[in-house]
Amino acid sequence: MAQIPNLDNAPLNLRALREQSQKELINILKNIRGRKCLVVDPKLGGSLSLIIQTSVLKEHGAELRHLSSDPIQTDCNKVVYLVRAQMDLMRFICSNIQSDISKGLQREYFVYFAPRRTVVCERVLEEEKVHHLLTIGEYPLYVIPLDEDILSFELDRSNKEYLVDGDTSSLWHIAKAIHKLEFSFGAIPNVRAKGRASVRVADILNHLQTEEPVNSNDVNMVVPEINTLILIDREVDMVTPMCSQLTYEGLVDEFLHVNNGSVELDSSIMGAQQDGKKIKVPLNSSDKLYKETRDLNFEVVVQILRQKAMNMKQDYAEMSTTTQSVSELKDFVKKLNSLPEMTRHINLAQHLSTFTSKPSFLGQLDMEHTIIEAESYDICFEYIEELIHKQESLVKVLRLLILLSVTNSGLPKKHFDYFRREILHSYGFEHMGTLNNLEKAGLVKKQESKSNWLTVKRGLQLVVEDTNTVNPTDIAYVFSGYAPLSIRLVQQAVRSGWRPIEEILKLLPGPHSETKRGRFLSSSSYDSLQGASASNDKVTDGRRTVVFVVFVGGVTFAEISALRFLSGQEGMAYELIVGTTKIVSGNSLTETFVEKLG
Repeated sequence: MAQIPNLDNAPLNLRALREQSQKELINILKNIRGRKCLVVDPKLGGSLSLIIQTSVLKEHGAELRHLSSDPIQTDCNKVVYLVRAQMDLMRFICSNIQSDISKGLQREYFVYFAPRRTVVCERVLEEEKVHHLLTIGEYPLYVIPLDEDILSFELDRSNKEYLVDGDTSSLWHIAKAIHKLEFSFGAIPNVRAKGRASVRVADILNHLQTEEPVNSNDVNMVVPEINTLILIDREVDMVTPMCSQLTYEGLVDEFLHVNNGSVELDSSIMGAQQDGKKIKVPLNSSDKLYKETRDLNFEVVVQILRQKAMNMKQDYAEMSTTTQSVSELKDFVKKLNSLPEMTRHINLAQHLSTFTSKPSFLGQLDMEHTIIEAESYDICFEYIEELIHKQESLVKVLRLLILLSVTNSGLPKKHFDYFRREILHSYGFEHMGTLNNLEKAGLVKKQESKSNWLTVKRGLQLVVEDTNTVNPTDIAYVFSGYAPLSIRLVQQAVRSGWRPIEEILKLLPGPHSETKRGRFLSSSSYDSLQGASASNDKVTDGRRTVVFVVFVGGVTFAEISALRFLSGQEGMAYELIVGTTKIVSGNSLTETFVEKLG
């Protein structure tokens, strides 16, 4: 099965978006005649695998290599570097070129920055005296369709860069990416933003629209396909990503780490005989069974797979004991075609169950719920203390510590100092930088004011008793009883607007803004996005209009599942599409703040 996702059923024409990115890359290769060695930075290479097949690059004379500190082994006279604008990658390029010069090799060098060149990177190339040897260009890859309803800006460190380093370049990137989308789908008339970074992105977007207007010269403008843009900072809700996701897709990411739409596993886990060999398992909408089960609570997925296996067994028994008509045989063969998919997911679910059945995981779930309930601080304190003394994974400890700190508006000074001291003793003083990062980001800090978590929790109904995970009626099923705060904000925005929860919004981090833009100010009742009966809530071909929900700082698969659940509700007037700097889990988000000194 292809790793490149099938985008045929996307609410927007994402296929055209992907084809444009393919075309731009092919044009770069076409303009460099003859054979060339295409050297890609590994992270960018993963993103490219969702856009273009390797075979297409080879058809255009490209020999593929990954960029590292090691010299490039190739007999091509033209070397094309395709890289993100990062200092360490510039040093690798300089090292490669200097190695060639020392060997007396004469080559033509090209550097294409994705999505844009930066002065800082070019200065490194100048200082290392290789800049004059290079032809420099840009590959404007701002956004990548991960699936039918997910767009990623692939900015994996944006949260830490903004909160700790004060680096706002990712915000410009996000605004630029959204503005590029507007050229394809029309200027977005309504923008809501919550959080410092999100409000800043909304401001930059307006600035870009002033500088380079969308639709400005078109007298017969089409109604925009995206009705509303909702921007939400990860900082506004750091509770949700620190909780263990309980959807199928969420758990796969928690334990196996989904990377560019696939997981890498030992072949033995997937039932193959080649021990020790790694295989990539693609996970996207192209896999019908995965599409059917990925957003469900994992308990339910196990039951569904068991039932499907029983049905298959029964069909086989009937086939071997009775005479079948040709059409019945045809139906049976069709069912057999889905057997590889079913086998894949039974193996995957069985592997996941080895993690989810562990007492340590179940204990962690209990503790997360206890912290969210905010009624037993001492029990939570002792549990985290015990984890540190047992030297459990540092990331696991920090996740719970962040959860405890965020829900309590910080830790009492005595406890804050105690935890810092214990972590440095247990895990090493090189983690001083990590703790400083978390404090600077406001994730693990000293308590300076009374917590408003209980007010927020009650006001937004974040804890739902007796959640039905089999036939869910609320988004809380994705965490078996906790409704993600971020998605409650989206739910409120599309149902009745943010005005009824104005006081709650003020209790959450950062400002909020609501803007009407462009010439389609009346395209929807803005304060309440409901307007299901409004004729202009449908685009011309009868599809629902789109609300584009962008998470600045990352989104979890569980939150995406909750949004899909909302989108599928009866009477829902809008199709929800997700945009994110990166898909994250509690582990990957916490790891971005981990910094070893020395």
